[in-house]
Amino acid sequence: MHGEYKVPGGKLVIVDLDVEDGRLRDVRVAGDFFLEPDEALPAIDRALEGAPADLDTAALAQRIEAALPPGTEMYGLTTEGIGVTVRRALAQATDWTDHDWQLVHDGPQPPALHMALDEVLTAEVAAGRRPPTLRVWEWGAPAVVIGSFQSLRNEVDPAAAERHGITVVRRISGGGAMFIEPGNTITYSLSVPGSLVSGLSFTDSYAYLDDWVLGALGDMGIRAWYQPLNDITTEAGKIAGAAQKRVADGGAVLHHVTMAYDIDAAKMVDVLRIGREKLSDKGTKSAQKRVDPLRRQTGLPREAVIERMIDSFRGRYGLTEGGVTDEEMARAQELARTKFATPEWTARVP
Repeated sequence: MHGEYKVPGGKLVIVDLDVEDGRLRDVRVAGDFFLEPDEALPAIDRALEGAPADLDTAALAQRIEAALPPGTEMYGLTTEGIGVTVRRALAQATDWTDHDWQLVHDGPQPPALHMALDEVLTAEVAAGRRPPTLRVWEWGAPAVVIGSFQSLRNEVDPAAAERHGITVVRRISGGGAMFIEPGNTITYSLSVPGSLVSGLSFTDSYAYLDDWVLGALGDMGIRAWYQPLNDITTEAGKIAGAAQKRVADGGAVLHHVTMAYDIDAAKMVDVLRIGREKLSDKGTKSAQKRVDPLRRQTGLPREAVIERMIDSFRGRYGLTEGGVTDEEMARAQELARTKFATPEWTARVP
């Protein structure tokens, strides 16, 4: 069995192993990490040899830590990362480069249709009828997108939303409300097979699926990092929030991210009911300081930021141009009409 895992912010870890009578055998750890002293690597292999195959990541990490020589130093590597790699090998997880990725980047769409496209395309990936897909959104109207479990009345001021011409929609994933303005927001979805995140905890899957965009931002001169559970942030502040939904009993995962390019903070605060507790959790005193636009940090037009992100993904994993099929679009339009644009769905948590 073979497993690979790039430690977030670190290096690639590779584990090859067999399982006999429920225990790990012939364990071999490798990668492009740095490790001192040399004796630490065979110590890691010995710590994993004979371990029960049902141990979780934390238990595997504990075995490794107990076996490391005194003074061991790891660079780009963690004991937890090795444990995750073992679990991915046992789960026969796939890697990014095992898949043929397709790009969907169409013209502006209504907010409800975007919600529906996420559900339809991810279901198609789960069914094996569509390759893993990176979809970059273009917004046809300003919107507030609330999480699947949020209370509508607690999150949105309806009078302010109407005054600013903002549509309120509810997505299928959890998480918090996102304030959207066309031209000021960058949103993308990853519809991926469940095998890509096999062996990862829910938290680890966020970091794993966000890692490519951290690299893309780094190429644009932005030092960004993943902040659990679902934020991408910099020293200047939060720039993005992610959300996920497992589809078809885990057969596929929807991971979508909204990034602030140039947000009108005053309008956002007028429309969103942002409570003091949420702000204190982010360590800020005012909502205006919660989001730091990419425009100021990159100095690039929004279109250029998107192009560089797509180029970065293509350079890492490969990416072919694609599009939504007529059948997928028909299903999404029907789903938008019967579900995502209805008051019953939007106010399902009043």
